[in-house]
Amino acid sequence: MCQARDMAAIYEANRPVCKYVHSTSRGHEAIQIATGLQLHPWDYASPYYRDDSMLLAMGFSPYELMLQLLAKGDDPFSGGRSYYCHPNSVEANRPHIPHQSSATGMQVIPATGMAQGISYLERIGLAPEGQAPVVLCSLGDGSVTEGEVSEALQSAVLWQLPVIYLIQDNEWGISASAAETRVMDAYEYAAGFKGLERMRVDGSNFEESYHAMGAAISYVRQERKPILVHACVPLLGHHTSGVRKEWYRTAEDLALHEEKDPIPQLRNILLASGFPEDDLLAIEEDICEYISIEFARAKGADDPDPSTVQDHIFAPAAVTEEQGVRSPVNGNKVVMVDAALHAVEEILQEFPEAIFFGQDVGRRLGGVFREAATLAEKFGDHRVYNTAIQEAYIVGATAGLAAVGVKPIVEIQFADYIYPALNQLVTEISKSCYLSNGKYPVQTLIRVPIGAYGGGGPYHSGSIESTLLTIKGIKVVYPSNAADMKGLMKAAFLDPNPVVMLEHKGLYWSKVPGTQAAIMVEPDKDYVLPLGKGRVVLQSHPRDTKRGETLCIITYGMGVYWAMAAAASFPGQVEIIDLRTLFPLDEELIFNTVRKHGKCLVLTEEQLNNSFAEALSGRIQRACFKSLDAPVFTLGAMDLPAVPMNILLENMALPNPEKVAAAVEELLSY
Repeated sequence: MCQARDMAAIYEANRPVCKYVHSTSRGHEAIQIATGLQLHPWDYASPYYRDDSMLLAMGFSPYELMLQLLAKGDDPFSGGRSYYCHPNSVEANRPHIPHQSSATGMQVIPATGMAQGISYLERIGLAPEGQAPVVLCSLGDGSVTEGEVSEALQSAVLWQLPVIYLIQDNEWGISASAAETRVMDAYEYAAGFKGLERMRVDGSNFEESYHAMGAAISYVRQERKPILVHACVPLLGHHTSGVRKEWYRTAEDLALHEEKDPIPQLRNILLASGFPEDDLLAIEEDICEYISIEFARAKGADDPDPSTVQDHIFAPAAVTEEQGVRSPVNGNKVVMVDAALHAVEEILQEFPEAIFFGQDVGRRLGGVFREAATLAEKFGDHRVYNTAIQEAYIVGATAGLAAVGVKPIVEIQFADYIYPALNQLVTEISKSCYLSNGKYPVQTLIRVPIGAYGGGGPYHSGSIESTLLTIKGIKVVYPSNAADMKGLMKAAFLDPNPVVMLEHKGLYWSKVPGTQAAIMVEPDKDYVLPLGKGRVVLQSHPRDTKRGETLCIITYGMGVYWAMAAAASFPGQVEIIDLRTLFPLDEELIFNTVRKHGKCLVLTEEQLNNSFAEALSGRIQRACFKSLDAPVFTLGAMDLPAVPMNILLENMALPNPEKVAAAVEELLSY
């Protein structure tokens, strides 16, 4: 407690040096230390941004924490990339701490995903014997009102997961008081989640906190069920170094909180128990000197090497070359949806740590497109199962699952429904590898049916690739035929990074006229196709290319078939590139093809304005400027807020072979 107090004091006294925003645990020390002391190295923890006392109790040194405070190169958590008290650790002698964001409440879903993963590994016999790990998820009471916290609690009680939700309630959420923002505290709120054990504790009293957290940890370790602990604590420091308490709190409020300071409370208990005051004074003096020395040492530590700024955006890919048999002799042709189904089945057969879940993918239906048909029957409801309508949980839990060694495949039912999951995809998943300095890449495969055809309407027909491609730290795949579907699915699963696989539902069964070429001979089970490699679908005639009478179409998904149909009217004059992966992008193939022809059309199904296609056209223009004989053309859907349901309106809004042919004719005329 003295360490935490003196660290907060020295940070405050050196504000020009401690220039990066930070919070401290002043007032929260008792409950945090009581918790950290009782966790084992095989447990998992998801602290929040005020938990430096908990980290000290887990065994992290003040110096280590100070290195992160000052964003130094030897910061053991993020190498100077993340805020103070945003830890992550894989050290064997301390609890495992995966990356978590500072978006309040957002960490609760990944933390619950850890418990989900632990529960699964225990069920199938892959967990170490005799450990019974628990997950400790810490958060402030103000964040309990987040909707994503509700999704996590619902999942924890539904599946009875071994997780402790420690709520530290100091009655403030920045400048908003509890009375302004809630009608119940976290303990009362938890009563609505049937099966969630709960307890209250005075989090400023160390003895009471130690016994309460001991009981909570023991309950979860033995019963393998969730519990919520509501700890009332004072807030003695500022909200953050940049939001000062005196700006919005009254003198009376501050005085009331000072009365609950855990340090004098513990000091009085020790004196009453017979500890000599001289010994306590010596401890306080020694700690003050120690913290001063360590702070000076941290100030003198080196900053990060600027050349490392791009390190650890991704973990190295597992598949870097095309391998296996793409078109086996006497192989059977399959539609895309079956190629995907067979790929997942083979993955589940080979990897017992793999699971597949999402809305309606379980036993009764097997997905609204039957893309998971029979999988639950073959592998059991514990490996292939339904979830509630909780897109945030479906996606965000994969960060926690991956952290404990489970390999999740999940599905968002329609691309239009991914938006509730973007919070988790952006704040937790995409940043994990980078902000943990490579310690916690998130291996997850997120399947998303996408695209328009046949009057699907405004909430079942959308394209989302441009939205996804603004998120750095994820990969985006978009196959257009059965062979690519299977090879990319396998490679995406094996990739140690988050991959979103966009699967055009209009190509699943090739029901759209002109898409029969999507049906292909199914590759063998050993076939993998590396991400980031495009494919030449149609080559131009060398004679026409030599004459300068050709162009290339750069496209993907349904665009491949619109381009093929249009090219039939220009024999020998059109070369078509199927990107297959939108990030990473096969720029070498794109740029070489454009330079070869001097004319280029970028074709997409998305609304065109400010799209990925327009961004790509700009990159082509810059890289290939000296080789261009015409502007880079783009063609996409009309710039409408949604795809209309009426088929005539839908057809008018979308690209088609006739529109592509008109663009080709205009471009060839240059």
